[in-house]
Amino acid sequence: MMNEKIVDTVEKLQNASRNMPKVWDGRSAILEMKEGGSTQWRQMEWMGFYFEFLCETRFDGIIDMPGKKYNNTTFDAFCEISWDFKTHAANTTRHDVVTNDVEAIVNTISDYGYYGMILAIGEVEYNDEKKSFKKWHDELKEGISKYETNRINRGAMSRRRKTEFILSEIHFICLNNETLDQCGSLYHQGRNSNGKPRPPKFNVNIQKIPDSALIATEEF
Repeated sequence: MMNEKIVDTVEKLQNASRNMPKVWDGRSAILEMKEGGSTQWRQMEWMGFYFEFLCETRFDGIIDMPGKKYNNTTFDAFCEISWDFKTHAANTTRHDVVTNDVEAIVNTISDYGYYGMILAIGEVEYNDEKKSFKKWHDELKEGISKYETNRINRGAMSRRRKTEFILSEIHFICLNNETLDQCGSLYHQGRNSNGKPRPPKFNVNIQKIPDSALIATEEF
């Protein structure tokens, strides 16, 4: 049975999540992060960073942010267990969420019994053929990023930029070793700039998350 303190924490988080906006416009979200002092407003994948920004403002006083650190990995938050904030686009063919460093998750489950994930799900809209959103973002950043420069030099294709997210639900998930085995797999990230392989992360198939791990859902 789930620890009552964890259930109480989830109840408080669920209540606090109810005042989150349903429609996330990419331009407005990036400007809100920029004006709010977030260091992540330049990121191409703004959606996940905006959810972190919303959680930091809505969950303040309920959970400690950032959370516990294991070697080079710091979880997004901590209260009773380690928590991460994640987003997922429902209108895609894949239903996997890359979570966090495998070793860190294994260690935090060993320390506290569970690993928590607060997962926002919704439908996304993408950039138009003229890439007007990307051009707007590049102008706001006063130039393209080093990541983008490296992509161009490699000759790799540019990803389609998400321009809007319509929030439909937020899931509060607590995974232990047993339930993580049922829905998780290893995700290998490739190599760092120094050529060394990056440590693997856990990839969670949200369609395989057991009901016992889903503590609460807030619908919008």
